[in-house]
Amino acid sequence: MDSAVLLDLTTPREAAWRAALDRSGVHLGAASDRNKLVHCTIDDGRGQLVCLAPGVSGELLSVLSCWNGEPPLAVLLLTPPGPIDASQLPAVVASGIHHWQALQPDPAGEIAPAQVEAALAMAHARHAHDRALRLTAARAQEQLDERKWVDRAKGVLMTARGLDEDEAFRLLRGAAMSVNLRIGEVSRAVFEAARWADAMNRAGQLRMLSQRLVRLAAQRLLRIDTRDAATQAVLSRQRARDNLDMLAAQCAGTVAAPACARAATCWDVLTQAMQGPRLAAADLRRIDAAATRMLDAAEALTDALQEAAGRRALHIVNQCGRQRMRAQRIAKQCLLDAAHPEGAEPPRRHDALLEAFELALVELEQAPLSSPAIRATLVHVRDEWLRLLGGLRAADTADGRRMLVQASEAILERLDTLTAAYEHSLQVIMA
Repeated sequence: MDSAVLLDLTTPREAAWRAALDRSGVHLGAASDRNKLVHCTIDDGRGQLVCLAPGVSGELLSVLSCWNGEPPLAVLLLTPPGPIDASQLPAVVASGIHHWQALQPDPAGEIAPAQVEAALAMAHARHAHDRALRLTAARAQEQLDERKWVDRAKGVLMTARGLDEDEAFRLLRGAAMSVNLRIGEVSRAVFEAARWADAMNRAGQLRMLSQRLVRLAAQRLLRIDTRDAATQAVLSRQRARDNLDMLAAQCAGTVAAPACARAATCWDVLTQAMQGPRLAAADLRRIDAAATRMLDAAEALTDALQEAAGRRALHIVNQCGRQRMRAQRIAKQCLLDAAHPEGAEPPRRHDALLEAFELALVELEQAPLSSPAIRATLVHVRDEWLRLLGGLRAADTADGRRMLVQASEAILERLDTLTAAYEHSLQVIMA
């Protein structure tokens, strides 16, 4: 017979009950302190817990509540002679007690060992049955979860890489075998990587949009393609709002949530600053100050997302997204200087931004993460970058400013394509 831990809640102690347990062949350890029940039953590896109690009391249920109805061993409740109160059975079952036996003494006042042995065997059998059911349910839930993650990961790969369902599954299975993990674990990692990459891209768009909106405002004031600028401004505001809503959902419950909330607050301030029937030159500096705060908040958000994701491969998505912002910021600063010629600074003001863009472009061109489509897009980005530099050199003329605006928009379009390519690359998704 298994050894047992004794929880004796009777007062005075029921010596006859303990004697019956001894005669049944159960080895009883010292009576457990109710406050150390978990430590005693788990660490000592006891086979059963025998509770001696005058009845089903709040104290008994409180002691057993530490296991939330799933005790790690068989639990037997022994109570004095008498009928069992059926109204208490739901509480007994919920507490994890496997068998409740009212001991019946013989005419001499003794309790037959066979009575105790039968009660112990019943508790043990029910515990084994309950444990088997829980294991079966856990395995079934695990299989359902695995199928869910596999389906999600297949969807990611099919959408991002244009694979069919069988190809996506073979890719996941091969990856799982190569790293010696279950396919469900790999699938979950793939889905979460895609989710973080999408969040990084959206946060990067917020950086760019903060600068683009100021550039478009200056563009309208300088009467450069005003109709296009007005349309682009509306679309940019909607794009930012959609991204913030998506990011709020993705960041909920993560370390990036506070940074996301701050970005949303800064966005509200920026949109408030841009409201008004007519835009004057004096308004641009105020709007630009709000946009700078938005830029800083969006930058902090991308850093928080990269930290929360814990994936180095997202660096390339972040770097490419930052290039969109730099191109818009360069164009914005030139147009602000044109709108405020009295406050314009020398051209060297742009040197740091120009150097940062060039260094990052070289990094992207030399990055091992590449493909024919990525290389072709980088060639177009380089061409438009040279055109933007030409517009920058002629920024004191209307044609130069128009070239600058057009090149910044072309760079943005190419970098949007490039960022999406990095986001959907197998190296980022499978990293």
